[in-house]
Amino acid sequence: MISVHPQYIKDANGNPSLVVLPAQEFESMMEELEELEDIRLYDEAKKEDTGERMLFSDYLKRRQVKHA
Repeated sequence: MISVHPQYIKDANGNPSLVVLPAQEFESMMEELEELEDIRLYDEAKKEDTGERMLFSDYLKRRQVKHA
């Protein structure tokens, strides 16, 4: 778990409007979010997987035919 130490900046009415984080904490949060996005994309791709596979060499041949 990421330890976060936010500092809040308030507007003229005293309501929190901005948050300031140390750069290292921000970078850690961004890395965690990227990892979660990768997991989400993997799960989505796995749901759509039909099980069909082809050799990479066959893929290259098909690609050459399409782009010829």
